[in-house]
Amino acid sequence: MKKIINLTVTLILVMNTAIAQQKDIDNPFFSKYGTPYEVPNFDKIKPEHFMPAYEKGMAEQRNAIEKIVNNKEKPTFQNTIEALEYSNALLEKVASVFGNQSSMNTSKELQQIAKELSPKLSKHRDDIMLNAKLFERIKSVYDNRNSITANSKSKGIDQKQEVGLNPEQKKLIEEIYKDFIRSGANVADDKKEALRNINKELSLLSLQFGENTLKEDNSWKLFIENESDLAGLPESIKQAMALDAKKAGQEGKWLVTLHKSSWIPFLQYAENRELRKQVYTGWMNRGNNGNEFDNNKNVAKMASLRVKKANLLGYNSWASYILEDNMAKTPEGANDLLMNLWNRALPIAKKEVAEMQKMVDAENGNFKLASWDWWYYTEKVRKAKYDLDEEELRPYFEINNVRNGMFEVIGKLYGIKFIERKDIPTPHPDAIAFEVQENNGMHIGIFFMDFHPRESKRGGAWMSSYRKQSKKEGQMITPIITNVLNFTKPTADKPALLSFDEVETMYHEIGHGLHGLLSNTTYNQLSGTSVPRDFVELPSQIMEHWAGEPQVLKMYAKHYKTGEVISDELIEKLKASSRFNQGFITIEYLAASLLDLKWHTLTTDELQNPVAFEKNAMDEIGLIDEIIPRYKSGYFNHIFSGGYSAGYYAYIWAAVLDADAFKAFQETGDIFNQSKAKLFRDHVLSKGGTEDPMILYKKFRGQEPKIEALLEKRGLN
Repeated sequence: MKKIINLTVTLILVMNTAIAQQKDIDNPFFSKYGTPYEVPNFDKIKPEHFMPAYEKGMAEQRNAIEKIVNNKEKPTFQNTIEALEYSNALLEKVASVFGNQSSMNTSKELQQIAKELSPKLSKHRDDIMLNAKLFERIKSVYDNRNSITANSKSKGIDQKQEVGLNPEQKKLIEEIYKDFIRSGANVADDKKEALRNINKELSLLSLQFGENTLKEDNSWKLFIENESDLAGLPESIKQAMALDAKKAGQEGKWLVTLHKSSWIPFLQYAENRELRKQVYTGWMNRGNNGNEFDNNKNVAKMASLRVKKANLLGYNSWASYILEDNMAKTPEGANDLLMNLWNRALPIAKKEVAEMQKMVDAENGNFKLASWDWWYYTEKVRKAKYDLDEEELRPYFEINNVRNGMFEVIGKLYGIKFIERKDIPTPHPDAIAFEVQENNGMHIGIFFMDFHPRESKRGGAWMSSYRKQSKKEGQMITPIITNVLNFTKPTADKPALLSFDEVETMYHEIGHGLHGLLSNTTYNQLSGTSVPRDFVELPSQIMEHWAGEPQVLKMYAKHYKTGEVISDELIEKLKASSRFNQGFITIEYLAASLLDLKWHTLTTDELQNPVAFEKNAMDEIGLIDEIIPRYKSGYFNHIFSGGYSAGYYAYIWAAVLDADAFKAFQETGDIFNQSKAKLFRDHVLSKGGTEDPMILYKKFRGQEPKIEALLEKRGLN
């Protein structure tokens, strides 16, 4: 009997092992994908694959860390720094897919996995960053980085030789050491548990904030039944609204949603002021409706916890902690730039208000201009001053023409080409895959574009990676980059026709894409967009300059029906109006940036009332009633669910850089100047975070950036 029991137990163990092994075989993350360029095999990756892959990835990294810690040999670059850098290969592989899918194609299953994963990943990271023995080895390498050597293979010689560390290796040591310090490696042991608890809670709150915002975006809908309420709207906008209503099961009605491509055109053209107010109020009250998606408690708690964490790490505020690692260095540095521009832009915004109020009065409107009137009367003033209606431009901005023209611009600048590939898996059926090559045919990477909104995709536009560029053992690991957008959708009888703002957004995001695609670094941690927040927007924002250049417009702005190239007259109108509404555009952005800094220069962990806090912050800087911050606290994803806390100012900081950088091209008389483009590729796009950003900028420009180009561009001088 005993033998039978033992045999049964053995059989069960064998069967369980076989089942576990089969699950490993079936999990796409545990082997090569077997696709062109090892693009993730999206069709085969299912929700049930993520958790086992994460668990295995964390286990592999824990084992690698143990080997580093228990190594009896003296700490070296290879056995400590490089070993740590390469310890998370599987974890990075699964996290890149999960993170991207959660943003652009989420589901209840993925959201539940994220909630289960969040505390596990927080603990896993803390276990590494607060590992005293590991930090001791890292510190040893850091302290000796100027005298330490690394193994290297000379060209044509097989045996390894000892050489001094190169600048990128030294930079990697410095970044890893700094990361450990900023993660609490030097925090007293009796306070480390408190730090762990804060990290865990912050990760969950950030996750909840983003989920709430997405649910608010998707749940708010305005169905319009009477066509008379659509007075003023162009036919193309009405058709898009009708199609959206039909898809929502309300055929015969018209639908407005909180997707940017829906609510902005409605506010621009709808004559019905009450409906404009209703739509705008729905947009600006997201996360502040007292419902299940309300974010006020999340905001207050996150701000409080960030103060506590900053204090534990030795800083008086979260902004002081964050900005130490950015180009601005201090909250005061960021604030000074913002207020300098604020004081220049606010008088211009007030003039814009006065101009629109005159138009209201001339129409016997008998009301004071409000924030929900701004888009509507902006369009009226634009039409009156420049004889330009944005709807005149849309037929020339068919999405494929814009995209192909943009690729041509990039080809002229950097000598690369984009080739559509239908044999490569895509992360969603809506996405398009391109292989990026040098002009000589050498493979650079894979690039996805995903253009239109859907309920599973969060709002906005962004670039991300499924695999970052790096090198290992001399072999190039090529990048897999994606641009995710939320542009105007095609209608039943028209292709997707973009606004010029959407055109600029496409150029912006591919700038980030180029930063990832053209990276040429050795280490993943320093690759591509792994640079300070106030430098990362330079490659994206400089690309926007080309979008509106007359010779570039002639390349892509072609009427979708006739193929007619945009006229010189329309180009001149667009150029003449380029400084139009800059008071509003600048002030609404600066207001959000200053709100971000206000939240994160708090030195008390006392819970705030977000509505009252925000009002006080805006009253303090003198924000006029007719403008609200571009992002209010309840839906400010950049700072409460993204990576821009105490860093939203980065867009305007980088705007100084990008205006000055584009001026370098203009000064040559050729916006496609090959010498300048090569300098920009060599010293900005390819370098990632391997050097100090100001050093990189000066290598490109030959001098530090000057603010004058930005002031001129925006008419603020």
